[in-house]
Amino acid sequence: MSGPEIGCPEIGCQEIGCQETGPQGIGARVPRKEDARFLHGRGAYVSDMVLPGQREVAFLRSPVAHARILGVRKPAARFVFVRDDMPEARPILGQSGLPTYRPVAQHPLAHEKVRFVGEPVAMACAATRAEAEDLIEEIDLDLDELPPVIDAVAAKRDPAVRPHEDWDDNLFLSLRYESGFAENAAAAAVVVERELSLSRQAMVPLEGKAVLATWDARADRLVVYASSQAPHLLRIGLAKFLGLDQRRVQVIAPDVGGAFGYKYNMHPEELCVAWLAMRFRAPFRYVEDRREHLVAGANTRQHHYRITGYADPRGRLLALDAEVTVDGGAYSNWHQTIGLEPGQIVGNLPGPYALPGYRVRADCVATNKPGFLPYRGVARTGVCFAMELMIDAIARAVDREPWEVRRDNLVPADAMPYRNVAGKLFDSGDYQKGLDMAREAIRFDQWRARQRDGEPDGRLIGIGFASYCEQSAHGMSVFKSWGMEFIPGYEQAMVRVTPEGAIEVRAGVHSHGQGMETTLAQVAHTVLGVDIADIQVLLGDTAETPFSTGTYASRSIVMTSGAVADACRALVPRLLGIGAHLMQAATGTVRLERGRVVGPQASLSLREVAEAWYCRPDRLPPDVDVGGLEATVAHRPQVDTGAFSYATHAAVVAVDPGFGHVEILDYVIVEDCGTLVNPMIVEGQTLGGAAQGIGTALYEESPYDAAGQPLAATLADYVMPGPAEIPDIRITHMETPSPYTAFGIKGMGEGGAIAPPAALANAVNDALRPLGVEIGATPLSPERVLAAILRGRAPARSDAAS
Repeated sequence: MSGPEIGCPEIGCQEIGCQETGPQGIGARVPRKEDARFLHGRGAYVSDMVLPGQREVAFLRSPVAHARILGVRKPAARFVFVRDDMPEARPILGQSGLPTYRPVAQHPLAHEKVRFVGEPVAMACAATRAEAEDLIEEIDLDLDELPPVIDAVAAKRDPAVRPHEDWDDNLFLSLRYESGFAENAAAAAVVVERELSLSRQAMVPLEGKAVLATWDARADRLVVYASSQAPHLLRIGLAKFLGLDQRRVQVIAPDVGGAFGYKYNMHPEELCVAWLAMRFRAPFRYVEDRREHLVAGANTRQHHYRITGYADPRGRLLALDAEVTVDGGAYSNWHQTIGLEPGQIVGNLPGPYALPGYRVRADCVATNKPGFLPYRGVARTGVCFAMELMIDAIARAVDREPWEVRRDNLVPADAMPYRNVAGKLFDSGDYQKGLDMAREAIRFDQWRARQRDGEPDGRLIGIGFASYCEQSAHGMSVFKSWGMEFIPGYEQAMVRVTPEGAIEVRAGVHSHGQGMETTLAQVAHTVLGVDIADIQVLLGDTAETPFSTGTYASRSIVMTSGAVADACRALVPRLLGIGAHLMQAATGTVRLERGRVVGPQASLSLREVAEAWYCRPDRLPPDVDVGGLEATVAHRPQVDTGAFSYATHAAVVAVDPGFGHVEILDYVIVEDCGTLVNPMIVEGQTLGGAAQGIGTALYEESPYDAAGQPLAATLADYVMPGPAEIPDIRITHMETPSPYTAFGIKGMGEGGAIAPPAALANAVNDALRPLGVEIGATPLSPERVLAAILRGRAPARSDAAS
């Protein structure tokens, strides 16, 4: 083998699946390493853990949406606590540098007022959860109920009732942006206006919030086991709000049963349990049940759009104007704050389109609901819904096929890299080709013919498309522009050759279903050539892994693959130096190949090299690198504005005009996330995201009545898609490497959830077009669909009556 001395012909080789990397490196469909324990029931979750003397925690939660706390009378029990019992615990306060942002303190237990149904007011501890809940039943809560704020749009117009009475209105913040709007809007021949909205949702991970805290007397520190996707940031938060040095807090995130953004921020319950462990030097645990999640965790997706598109006679977009209202709930989270959602709206609403004029206002409104948290896709599901429905509305206005208008407006491949009207830098890709492939894969012409012929059962066929781009692995400049308190920069990884010649990789990011134990091993194999069975990836322990801001924003594989590869490369010359000396060969004549140091006449296993370093230093060369056989390296992409994945989803539906039922007949995804590290894992992530997106589109909703009471507190009321509701989704990959990232990788963890609401809404509206009606709200439930159909028929009934 010629070239540099690593496992590929060139450092950063793009020949995925080349002979030197073999079928285990980047690009291989390697079965997930972690599945060996998951499929055999050997996963380790917080719920599985029991420590000596452990007590279980239950919370008394507010039964009303808005009230003053007049009194909380505790039973004659030792382990019942209210806010005044916790002077060491500081209020949670998320800070932001965004203009107009208002911080608001969220106490770990409600203080003076309750601001949403489900807000924790008191906590009880006992030997079992059932006994703790019995204690909760004995607490007497005296409340003076106040009018609640439920409708964010109305609360913005009329702030007579305010969750935060020291404010003069109900706005957490208001962001505005404008570029080229006036001149381009003035040139438009076609103007289309729509009012669109997404309903509030819960995230419903398989495992809810879970935290177990204890005090390690020997190390004199708080040890917290948490179902978290960002253990290092949780450590910062616990230390900050408990008044501890970070060195006295260790967070261990074991296996995590799904997160989706819900487990990225610090929750009041985590602070409460950690305070108990710190105060009593004993272990305490809290595990969220499903009802608690559906009530107190109904905290995402709720957007309202007033949006106007300006186009030429062919439907080419000239300008876009939008007023967006986010229902932010009662509190701004720590650490991202509520500013993340409107910030993402402002930056991502133009989508993948070459739009010259843009004006937007994004308001985040405080209401008496749980505080808003980022959910898979973070605002982009909403902006994709708004933008893609606008594209179809413009197409109808100019009497063209929506796919044609969409294609005309997409940024062309020859314009890449392309900086759009909102300042986003699209790094690479062919958006129009992706749309063309989706149109062909869905068999568009055949479905159009069938639509024209009509269905024997009277159902209406509709075809819908949605295109989007997903900004992944964005870094310092982007997060700074969002006013974030913590700015991600370099991502670190530590790689070590063990005494047996195996490889140990430690990274500060964490996995909650992404298969990172496998993909990071594939990256290490690509560089070092060691069999991935001999590569162990360790994640989730702040005492054992390098610092990281965690797993979010589709960043982990992009950032950490570069760090792992660079750390592996740092070890190569050290391995070659020792190996050459042991074989009595010149350093320049040896190379690393398939996990062995190969010389002109002999070769050595990494075990033999490692044994010399660890056990026989007398055999080492005099000038051996004293850094040894481990290296910690930090990495970030060449450009920190992000690598943009993109996709087009195409859907065919049948709508029953008598009952409003929507059936998905076909669904196609054409996606491009750059170089695929493991296509099988990419497809699993895409399918999982699409299932969540279908839930947003057709089923999931957390409604409230006028008193602020949640109307979907169990899975009997909160409808989720199951196997029967998910179609046989067909995925086609494109691979356009990013010029800015290691191996050309782009993030894709959120993409599958972004487009389904838009694609399915466009398909339903296409089906309803003969009736002259549209739907612009999620979910597209039978009730909403049937109501729209009946509205379309109303004039005819009126004429007949007259």
